[in-house]
Amino acid sequence: MQRFNIGPGALIGAVAGLALCGAPALAQSVKSIGSFHDWAAYSAGSGNGQICFAVAKPAEVTPSPDGYTQAYLYLTHRPSQQISNEFNLVAGFTYAPDQPATLTVAGQSFKLFTKDDAAWLDDPTQNDTLAGAMRAGSTAVIGATSDKGIKVRETFSLSGATAASKAIASNC
Repeated sequence: MQRFNIGPGALIGAVAGLALCGAPALAQSVKSIGSFHDWAAYSAGSGNGQICFAVAKPAEVTPSPDGYTQAYLYLTHRPSQQISNEFNLVAGFTYAPDQPATLTVAGQSFKLFTKDDAAWLDDPTQNDTLAGAMRAGSTAVIGATSDKGIKVRETFSLSGATAASKAIASNC
């Protein structure tokens, strides 16, 4: 069983993600909640500005696109905005413009919209449905097309996703 090994790159990715969502002050205060097999959980900020997120790296990327860096799948809670289980993927490569992606978990498919190297649920009202599927499933698979026209498949282990999700729920 592989343990989630959060390295400086993942923490930098998390901090960059926080800065991109308009939370530069939060980006400076990221705290580890814990590591849970292939997932890790973090909190940032406090009071009305607090957010918590669970993050994982892919177990497999096929084929590895030219210029591939590192992908991260996030589930985020933003209590002050009444948002929970917000899905976000940083793909590690640039998506083809105006091309959707598909996320498949536990036999359920979710349409994603993409921009640059990121993807989100096309229908954010499905956040909780997706989170439930992730707790029930063993892998999350994202299929998408790179800006070079290559079909890429990223597979994430969901081992530890339930524990990481519970950790962010109890900390936010």
